[in-house]
Amino acid sequence: MLLEDRNAVIYGAGGTVGRAVALAFAREGARVFLAGRSRDALDAVAGEIAGSGGTAEAAEVDALDETAVEEHADAVARAAGGIDVSFNTIGHGDVHGAPLLEMPLEDFARPITVATRSLFLTARAAARRMAPRGSGVIMAITASTAFQRLPEVGGTAVAFDAIESQSRTWAAELGPHGVRVLWLRSTGLPEALANVDLFPAYGTGAPMTKEELIEWQRGLTVLKRLTTLEELGRAAAFAASDLASAMTGCAVNVTCGAVPG
Repeated sequence: MLLEDRNAVIYGAGGTVGRAVALAFAREGARVFLAGRSRDALDAVAGEIAGSGGTAEAAEVDALDETAVEEHADAVARAAGGIDVSFNTIGHGDVHGAPLLEMPLEDFARPITVATRSLFLTARAAARRMAPRGSGVIMAITASTAFQRLPEVGGTAVAFDAIESQSRTWAAELGPHGVRVLWLRSTGLPEALANVDLFPAYGTGAPMTKEELIEWQRGLTVLKRLTTLEELGRAAAFAASDLASAMTGCAVNVTCGAVPG
């Protein structure tokens, strides 16, 4: 197993992406520490992992709360003997569907502020426990939105750019300490789409149904399909493992060719 005897903290583990990563890590032998703001969602994921023979512990942690993040990292490190992997998958409160000309500053800035603050706090907490041990992997997630020229995405693209830029800085500073920093860059994830009547037009000319949005997104890729949650989880497990030991400061590109590496 790729992550046998590793201790992995996943922030936002009660969400769709966090759950997929947690399940993948657990399948590969990691002891998974699930962190998030919804205890019911975390307990559900922990139950799935336990039901498959894995090991998971859940804790309510607000990734925007500096004290809470540090205290949780301390508790995990004490209980498990260290932190080997930290993955930030929390949502950013994005607002889509309005042009920037009409968007309130708060709606534009929220995803940028949430993304940069939560990544900084969670990465720093992990790095403080990894660097003295000379090993560890810190991970985040972005999307092809960061590279595509799309209207009506508010601050989402900027937030993803900021995550990638911050991660490169972490990689440069932590590399000499044996700590790797990576991010998964994905397409839209059909399984994670909300069930709403219509999605924004995103420059296509008219609002889209869920099926129309998926078909449009498929057309932007080379493989003419979108990344699945299972593929995302497998890529995350690989990137966190020693098989990817030479990779840092870069994206794990799982965009089905929508954007270059």
